[in-house]
Amino acid sequence: MARDDWDPTTLPDLFGRRYLVTGSTAGLGFFASLQLAEAGAHVIMTGRNPNKLATARVAVRRQVPDAEITTLLLDTSNLGSVRAAAATVRGRAGLHGLLLNAGVVHPPRHRETTADGHEVVFATNALGHYALAGELLLPLAAGRGRMVWVGSMSTAMGNYDPVDPELATNYSPWRAYVQSKVATTALGFEADRRLRAANVPIASLVAHPGYAISGRTRGILGINEPTRMTRFVDNLQAPITQSKERGAWPLVRALVDPEAIGGQFWGPSRLVAGAPTLGQASTLARREDIAARLWDYCEHATGITWPYLKASRPRRLWRR
Repeated sequence: MARDDWDPTTLPDLFGRRYLVTGSTAGLGFFASLQLAEAGAHVIMTGRNPNKLATARVAVRRQVPDAEITTLLLDTSNLGSVRAAAATVRGRAGLHGLLLNAGVVHPPRHRETTADGHEVVFATNALGHYALAGELLLPLAAGRGRMVWVGSMSTAMGNYDPVDPELATNYSPWRAYVQSKVATTALGFEADRRLRAANVPIASLVAHPGYAISGRTRGILGINEPTRMTRFVDNLQAPITQSKERGAWPLVRALVDPEAIGGQFWGPSRLVAGAPTLGQASTLARREDIAARLWDYCEHATGITWPYLKASRPRRLWRR
């Protein structure tokens, strides 16, 4: 049962703890990074554009002058980029948390593929995060950390079973997005089952932001600069929406609440908005047969097998 006294604006002291956030240059990733930094954490902000990363780092420092921020180039749609970024992180220190947030929110009208030959939405939202989490399993285990996968309430909107996860046929932007989020959620739950079975001291959780939009989010130079028209239109939807600051709340709570445990699903209390609380994922995303199928697909598509055996061994000498 989720405690009812959680205050998302006053997080536990996170000094000495290290978190990596994918997709940190805007939206949920930026505000999650800011909230973690405000609580004293060392945040590794990642993104694929170096200029945007620098801007995001400055924006956090403007509000938290003593923030401990590291920036790291990472494109989750590119498996080479994932491996390079993970190697950099492994060479520095252990991790206490991994927020798998980066994603394509507005898919292309027609099917596109990455340099690795994968459909771009699935590659960015799901495949790259499976690869990154596997590559960072050892530092996460050293920190007895957590991984949080970002789902979506869209997974309950229709029966989009990803039997063709990369949509080689029947591509549509909406289907690409929803299927990728079904996959992300299912993989998050499957990860927790496999980590438990292997006695790896890492928890895997899933969280979703509700309906968080830029027009209801405060303006920050270079981070969130909606037009007046966007503000007007988004404010008309006020009863069913919330800001991206608040959308980050369930993601951050899943990552840092001492009482949160693996296999949980966190989201806004009113589904689209509200305080962060425990919820329940869609039936489709909770099906273990779908999760196992997707896991096997990701393993073969990336060539990455998670090192459960190494991660289950104590690593007392890991530099914190």
